[in-house]
Amino acid sequence: MLFRSGFMTALFFALIGMIYERTHTRDVTKLGGLLKVLPFISVIYVIAGLASLGLPGFSGFIAEMNIFVGAFQHDNMFYRVATIISVSAILVTAVYILRVVGIMLMGPVKNEAYLNLEKVTWYEKTGILLLLIPIVGIGVAPLWLSNMILESLQPFIQGVLQ
Repeated sequence: MLFRSGFMTALFFALIGMIYERTHTRDVTKLGGLLKVLPFISVIYVIAGLASLGLPGFSGFIAEMNIFVGAFQHDNMFYRVATIISVSAILVTAVYILRVVGIMLMGPVKNEAYLNLEKVTWYEKTGILLLLIPIVGIGVAPLWLSNMILESLQPFIQGVLQ
């Protein structure tokens, strides 16, 4: 979960920073149609949003599924109810992420000045991809990271179980 959070937060801040640098606004309602103007940033923003939701194939799914399954397997009913409530909170996340994507990226360009925004540079693309690769890599093949962490956690787990 920590790796997932680190990479997702860095990716979102990078994308939002790139959009702000070009549009000079943080007001989502003033943005619109950026998919036509900044297609690379927009597509990665949608991918990051889907990864943040915890869709399969992304690191968020692996992290959240382990936590939810582990909590639901607890015998106490409180943990099961809390898990169900937490899982249903994913719907709230989906609504706000998809709403922001719809307002910011879809539809007509709201500001004519946005038609002349600076294109994404190679080093911006490189930075974005370096953050996106672990998000997808952990989601597709999580065992390499889990096995690496498990070895160092083994003494801690044994101490807790005793």
